[in-house]
Amino acid sequence: MDLFVLLALLQDGITTGAIYLLLAVGLLIVFSVTRVIFVPQGDLLAYGALTAAALQAGSVPGTVWLLDGLSALALLASLAGGRRAALRGLLRWGFYPALVTFAAVWLAPRAIPAVSILLALAIVTPMGPLIWRFAFRPIADASVLALLILAMALHFVLIGCGLVFFGPEEASAPALTNANLSLGALDISGQSLALLAAAAALVLALRWFFGATVAGKALRAAAADRLGARLIGIDAGASGALAFGLAAFIAALAGVLIGAVTPLSYDAGFDIGLKGFVAAIMGGLVSYPLAAGGALLVGVLESIGSYWASAYRDVIVFTLLIPVLLLLSLRKGSDEDRA
Repeated sequence: MDLFVLLALLQDGITTGAIYLLLAVGLLIVFSVTRVIFVPQGDLLAYGALTAAALQAGSVPGTVWLLDGLSALALLASLAGGRRAALRGLLRWGFYPALVTFAAVWLAPRAIPAVSILLALAIVTPMGPLIWRFAFRPIADASVLALLILAMALHFVLIGCGLVFFGPEEASAPALTNANLSLGALDISGQSLALLAAAAALVLALRWFFGATVAGKALRAAAADRLGARLIGIDAGASGALAFGLAAFIAALAGVLIGAVTPLSYDAGFDIGLKGFVAAIMGGLVSYPLAAGGALLVGVLESIGSYWASAYRDVIVFTLLIPVLLLLSLRKGSDEDRA
């Protein structure tokens, strides 16, 4: 392997590692607040990419009608909760979906890349709070295993819906830029740089959100001590909806970013999400910096592994879990001994 090949592999690994970083952050947010291992996050990534691709192709994606159906159910549930809840529900699940549907129907034939990306984010993001409301909130106090089983069931439901909405073919999301940067013999894609910049901007924005806003501090409190957060008046349902909303937005953003680099199919999100989960496990499902480092490590190892032994690329990545889980087990055992 010469220097040029190594640099090209590192570029590819860092780019994919940034996607895994975003997914790991979303998984950590949801798990720390609700104890849900958000398996369908990878499916929402595929939804984001394929929704943007469909809009760019001039058609209205099926995810619009899925959003409308779920929003109608949420609106009906809100109307039974009193005047104040009905007013909030009318704004969230009545006005917003209607506006997004109108924008999709009107703007899809114009095929404007930036508009397609923004509409994809607007369509997919509300699915996070809706999934929380109808699937996880009714059994929020169940065991982690029960929540994981439900998450896996939802994953298969979303995959089936994705096949119906988008078909079996792969599609590419519109690129943010088609520029290229040349560093000697190495060509760096402008889309890769835009992806890294977007990932860095999102991480900084989340840092500000959790440190400077009331909602962000409420999520931090719920993540630190769910019972204590309830006792001081933090709404567990609202915290869960916000956590799922952030995770859905992050997944949709990751989808439109990676979908411009490589074509995706309706079932491609699970594999990507699983590698984000590996990064989250490397952070112990609690540490954001360790998860970020793990995501970049997973991306680089996957890239180098695909060069040396492409057939064992995934084996190399998932083998990382063995020493990590062993280390976490030993740490937990030592903590229990000290207690």
